[in-house]
Amino acid sequence: MAHMLKKDISNVATDGQGLVFVVYPEAVATMSGSVFWSILFFLMLITLGLDSTFGGLEAMITGLCDQFPIHLRRNREIFVGFVVVFIYLCALPTCTFGGYYIVHLLDSYGTAMSVLFIVFVEAAAVCWIYGAERFSDQVKEMLGHRPGIFWRVCWKYISPIFILCIFIFAMVQYKDLTLQDYNYPRWAIGVGWLLTASSLSCIPGYIIYYLITTPGTCIERIERGLNPETQTQQKQERIPINTRLIIGTA
Repeated sequence: MAHMLKKDISNVATDGQGLVFVVYPEAVATMSGSVFWSILFFLMLITLGLDSTFGGLEAMITGLCDQFPIHLRRNREIFVGFVVVFIYLCALPTCTFGGYYIVHLLDSYGTAMSVLFIVFVEAAAVCWIYGAERFSDQVKEMLGHRPGIFWRVCWKYISPIFILCIFIFAMVQYKDLTLQDYNYPRWAIGVGWLLTASSLSCIPGYIIYYLITTPGTCIERIERGLNPETQTQQKQERIPINTRLIIGTA
């Protein structure tokens, strides 16, 4: 493409949404049978988008239904419809003329540092607090063999330390958000940090909530929070996903 447009490759190649919706379609248009390949390319984009959406939504919906089974699991269809409509309305501003700047803001502040922090906490909780050896024993119960020494070393040392280092470097090397020649205003950067804080605050927020609502002394609360719950402690009512179908077949 750089040769055809008689431009330097640095002025043609780009990243982000421009790479997917501008550079790749133009490259496909220069191929023989461009219509066929263009159809396949955009079908691939649609399936990738749907797959990512299904995974994220199902994780959130399933977690909320398990946490509040009486109210949400019994009315799962209505709850899913409400969530989809709400997310659709929230996504409408990204389809406007300034939507590209909104998407860049959400992508920069909504995922980068938040995901690194959450993944580090998950790795530390499983391998340092719960215990990699205990986790390996449970993997053996499911698969019939324990994970190798390589996996245990990665879980206990390599992965958490690398993730923590990447998170620290991302915080240290932070710069105010820009897009090409556009500098985001201060209020937009503030909104971005609020978005980041909304994800980061969930973990310490739940820790504070657990310590406040759990009976016992402070030491007993911490010890109970650091120990996994047994099945006898999990006394949540289990309600079928669709009671009408089960009643109808009875």
